[in-house]
Amino acid sequence: MENMIYFTNEMKKQGVDLIDCSSGGVVPAEINPYPGYQVPRCEAIKRETMIATGAVGLITNGIQAEEILQNERADVVVLGRALLKNPYWAKAAADELGYDIEAPVQYRGWK
Repeated sequence: MENMIYFTNEMKKQGVDLIDCSSGGVVPAEINPYPGYQVPRCEAIKRETMIATGAVGLITNGIQAEEILQNERADVVVLGRALLKNPYWAKAAADELGYDIEAPVQYRGWK
């Protein structure tokens, strides 16, 4: 974590304004994934560096994403596999949270 804070501060000095708080998975590592497993890292970086952060790591539903944002654990939620699994994830999350959203014009009328 100490290295992440250091390098985040260095990137902030160079004009970076958002950190995607993924561990990257670029080297073999033993990871114990659970819903939101990367969020604590995100919270620490946000708190220690005062830079905007993007939460990742098994964020799978709207309630979970909303909790992260409402509790200021991150500034944005970044999705990957959840969108690959369900390209209508945003609509499902809106439905789950009780929001009524309209489809883009080009998709209106499709069933």
